[in-house]
Amino acid sequence: MSRATPGSDRARPAGYASNARGFTLIEVLAALVIVGLGMLGVIQAVTQTARNGTYLREKTLAHWIAMNLITERRLQTAPPEIGESSDVLEFADTRWRWNVKVSETAVESMRRMDVRVALADAPDDTSLATAIGFYGTAIAPSGTSVLTWDGTPGRDGRPNDDQPGDGDGNADGDANPAEDTPPEPDPAAEGNE
Repeated sequence: MSRATPGSDRARPAGYASNARGFTLIEVLAALVIVGLGMLGVIQAVTQTARNGTYLREKTLAHWIAMNLITERRLQTAPPEIGESSDVLEFADTRWRWNVKVSETAVESMRRMDVRVALADAPDDTSLATAIGFYGTAIAPSGTSVLTWDGTPGRDGRPNDDQPGDGDGNADGDANPAEDTPPEPDPAAEGNE
């Protein structure tokens, strides 16, 4: 029997267990697969968050452009022409395509403006933001908070003057119920008939 050097496997007796422990190749591969799947999930979450941030930024900028277009048309002295117009502009280092459709409304002095904004290279039927605005003389001028009413529907220039149930106890909405009673007949006029 040859003598082996200490620490070599040949020097150990047949029933002797080794104190040195390690990972098997299968255990290492299983751990790598688990870590790889976890990293894949993290990368997908980060990518989705970046996409959402970009989408929200673009949507916000498109909405600003739409509101700017409506404001520009409201500030004009003449009402916008009925029809559609579109153009491309550059805003925030990006090219945008906008479309404004001006149409009539039930109120003759008002015009409705439908604005759609999309990226310039996006398909024509898509939009990132839409906005609706109105132009007309029925809108209060800048700096005012109250519209005046011409009084057509009822008394005192109030639009719902003749509506029942407005809380004052009489049918026509006046605060003075004495006006609701019919006038007394004139006895002198009855004798002349």
